Amino acid sequence: MKAKEDIRDMRERLATFSTQVRPMVSTLKVITAAYKALKRETTELQTSIVPTIKQAKRDLLQTLSDVDRLYKEMLTKYRKEMTLRKKLHNELVDLRGNIRVFCRVRPIISEDGGGPDSKNVFTFDKDDTESFTIDNKGKPTVFEMDSVLTPASTQQDVFKLAEDLIVSVTDGYNVCIFAYGQTGSGKTHTMDGNEAQPGLNRRALMRLFEICDERKGDWSYNIEISVLEIYNEFVRDLLGTNPKQGLEIRHGKAGPYAEGLSTHRVTAFSEVHEKFTLAKQSRAVASHSMNNQSSRSHAILIVYVTGTNLSTGVETRGKLNLIDLAGSERVEKSGALDDKKMFDEAKNINLSLSCLGDVIHALGQKQKHVPYRNSKLTHLLQDSLGGQAKTLMVVQCSPVLKNLQETMCSLLFAQRVRAVELGSSKKTSDSSEVAALKKRIKELEG
Repeated sequence: MKAKEDIRDMRERLATFSTQVRPMVSTLKVITAAYKALKRETTELQTSIVPTIKQAKRDLLQTLSDVDRLYKEMLTKYRKEMTLRKKLHNELVDLRGNIRVFCRVRPIISEDGGGPDSKNVFTFDKDDTESFTIDNKGKPTVFEMDSVLTPASTQQDVFKLAEDLIVSVTDGYNVCIFAYGQTGSGKTHTMDGNEAQPGLNRRALMRLFEICDERKGDWSYNIEISVLEIYNEFVRDLLGTNPKQGLEIRHGKAGPYAEGLSTHRVTAFSEVHEKFTLAKQSRAVASHSMNNQSSRSHAILIVYVTGTNLSTGVETRGKLNLIDLAGSERVEKSGALDDKKMFDEAKNINLSLSCLGDVIHALGQKQKHVPYRNSKLTHLLQDSLGGQAKTLMVVQCSPVLKNLQETMCSLLFAQRVRAVELGSSKKTSDSSEVAALKKRIKELEG
């Protein structure tokens, strides 16, 4: 009896459970159907969207590639345009006969000392070799030159910029290259250098003999040199029998010259180097608080190049002036106030450099009267500054704060020099008949 009641109770409970489960099954069927539909739609959506995304990604990458290609093309064209602009500018400068001005900034050296005054005031743009910025007491000042040489530049870098001028000498042009700047700014290093790092003088002369050798099948060259200094307004022949004797400046058909200045024929660079080394032993130098080997005179190496064409007999005459100017200085900083000899030297150096500034100003203003004769330096350089020569000035600068005043003066002077317009450069040449006649007259006079 008991078992029958248990079976009946179980059946009732199952019936109740079935009643409860039936709606849940129905709901589960609905959910399952909805899930299948959603899954089907998701699959369809993925099938349609993924290719679109992939295509969009490909399109984006292609667009980026096109932009990159166009950017590189524009950058290449820009660089070509800048190169062409510089080329045309240089050709224009040559046609106008402007003096080219390079700026070279020396590295910081022990003489610059330490502390705040030894702070570097120069900022260079690695992508722009024609300008730089100076921190002028908190005010950025931008200067533009024909070329800028940083403290990291080498002697070879300097020469590469001037090499075309050396070639011009053998073509019959007058060329003048000089360094300008305060004492201790590196002028002598740039112009002369040393055995390990030869400067413009040595490299120019080595290249000169190389060119003559390269052309020996068509041309014959005769090369002579002179070395002089201007010390306390006296012109002295550093290769003469009496280097202390003063020479007078005269004017001839070719321009101003030092009367009695000795000339010496050379056939190789080694001969020039030997004679220039000899000349340097007679040059006036001294040690002071700003420079332990300060040049107390303006030194000029003059190279006369006469070329004769072996086929036509045409003769060309070029002259190369390589000038190491003495540095401007403030006597209170150099210590010259305490030494009468050094004071007189500094006074004459500064006076001649001031006269050079006056000449540059007069040329820049196109004044009728240019005061070349106010100093022996400007008198001798008359055919280089106001004639038809190709002229290059390297303005040397100290990079530190304590020399800021002198640096600014040098750079402002360099800007004035850069603005001067000379006549178009012309080479000097004679026909074979004229050259032969001149040679015959010279023989008769000898």
